[in-house]
This record gives sequence, structure tokens and C-alpha cells, in this order.
Amino acid sequence: MLRFIIRRLLLMVPVLFGLSVLLFLWVRALPGDPARALLGERATPEAVERINATYGFDRPLLEQYVLYIGRLLQGDFGTSPQTGQAVLETFITRFPATIELALAGLTFAVVVGIPLGYFAARRAGGFLDMFAVGASLAGVVIPVFVLAYLLKVVFAVGLPGLEFLTFLPSSGRQDVRINATHITDFYVLDGLLTREWDASWDAIVHLILPGIALGSIPLAIIVRMTRASVLEVLNEDYVRTATAKGLPKGWITRRHILRNAMLPVVTTIGLQSGALLSGAVLTESVFAINGIGSYLFDAISNLDYVVLQGFILFIALTYALINLVVDILYGVIDPRMRVS
Repeated sequence: MLRFIIRRLLLMVPVLFGLSVLLFLWVRALPGDPARALLGERATPEAVERINATYGFDRPLLEQYVLYIGRLLQGDFGTSPQTGQAVLETFITRFPATIELALAGLTFAVVVGIPLGYFAARRAGGFLDMFAVGASLAGVVIPVFVLAYLLKVVFAVGLPGLEFLTFLPSSGRQDVRINATHITDFYVLDGLLTREWDASWDAIVHLILPGIALGSIPLAIIVRMTRASVLEVLNEDYVRTATAKGLPKGWITRRHILRNAMLPVVTTIGLQSGALLSGAVLTESVFAINGIGSYLFDAISNLDYVVLQGFILFIALTYALINLVVDILYGVIDPRMRVS
């Protein structure tokens, strides 16, 4: 297994290199001039030329890329010309908010999706099955930002006659009136580490609505994948044999059905985990969460090449690490796939 992990880590190097080339060329192909976007009304020809010379935008693409890779190897992801802050510093400051939001969305999708998909498969054709299929279709069809606004209006702002439902916060990560101690900038974890239970609970409450909104699409996909996988496993000979032998239902469910049905579901969860990071842009904007999604949105609007390159590369690296974890979990779930 150790050799397998090392081999997968080494394979990530050419993948990230190829991604850096594509990302560099894509960002440079975006319409607009970053120098003019930075200067705004002060974009005189002299000022534009000075900005291009300062940040190297006037150099040949190959030279720009070599300088970019050289800085990356030194751990320097550049400095934003818009804010004057180092990209790595901004990323470390904002990443905890996005990770907390992504974990909240993934927890909601997994905790609800796997049981719902399993019981829908065991009662195929029944009411629960039709409800699960219909809900999963609705989860895929409804855009995240539309669901986010609906949840915010119903459970935070309030509708006439439904004011009793407004018991959740509408924005932010924590109530400003709570004097919480922040050690890691993961607000839930900080509250647990410092034993400030009210701060930790308040951070969890603030994650409920954005977590549901962000996790709606992964939930729908996990439900459908779990249902299809369980239905396929239920028709296997070893399940029928175990049932005919009179083995306990709980044993059959754990050892024969779920363990074999989880392989494609784990793959789906891994892919959706990476997608949650990119999907957090709209959710963070609706709920005013100061994470990397909102900062990336501002960078796109301002044509901030440095931030775009750095943040997308960070997300790609996270995505690659998630795929590595999924491959390791394969070996844990199915001994046949372990690599000696």
C-alpha cells in the first residue's frame, strides 16, 4: 500500500505541471486587460505600460511562465496587484471558511444520501423510492443559488405567516456578539479546542443553511448512485445465498450489501468533494461567508491573474489529494483491491 501511495503522489507531479500550463494559457486568454482593470479611470497609456512592466505582463508568454514556475517552486504564489496581499497569505486566511462550508455540505449529503438511497433500493417501487428519486431530480435541477435564497428567505428572513420558521442566521460564520477565541480559523474546531461550547455551537448553526444549499446537488447524486448500486448488489448470487442460509439481516446488510455497494458511492463522494470547493463561490456570496469562493469571484471580476492562477492551482491540488484518499479507501473497503 505504501508503494501505491508513493507512486500516486509521483503521478501527481506531471498532472499538476500540465494543469499549470493549461491554467496559465487560459488565464492569459481571458478577454480584457488586467492593467486597465486595475487602474480603472486612471488607465492612461503611461500608467498601463508601468503596470505591465511591474508585473511582467509585457514579457513573452514563455518567459512569464518560466518565472511563474520558478516562484511556485519557491513557495511564492505571487502578490495580488488589486489588494497588494500575498496569494498564499490570503489563501491561508480564507481557506478554513470554505473547508468548513464544504464539510458541512458533504456531511449533509452523505448522512442523508446514503441511508435514503439504501432504503429506496430495499423498497423499490414504493413510496419512499419514488420520493427519493423525485427529490434527487429536484436537487439536480434547482440551481444552488436559487435554493440558497429560498432557504434564506424561509428560515432566516421570514415569510408572512411563517415567521415561526425564522430560527437560523442569514449570513456570516458566527454571531459578532460572541467573543470567541480563534486559533486555527476553523470556528467549530476553535470552539471545541478552547471549550467555548457556545461559540462552537453558533458556528455550526451558521453552517446549516449554506451547508444544505451547497450539499443539495451532491445529495441528489449520492442518493441515485447508492440506490442503483444497492439494487445491483441485491441481485447478486452471494446475497441470495447468504439469505437462503438464514444469516442475520444485519450481517448481510453490513458484510455483503453495503460493503460491496459502497465502491462506486465512494468514488462519487470523492468527486463531489472536489466539486464542493468550486461550487462554494455562489453559496459564499449569498450567505456572506468570507472564503476563497467570494475572493475568487472578485478576482475574476477584476481580471486578477495572480489570484486566479494561485487559487485554482490550490483547488486542483486539493482535488488530486481527495482522489488519492478515495483510492486508499478502495483498498480499505475491498481487500481485493489492496496493493502489496
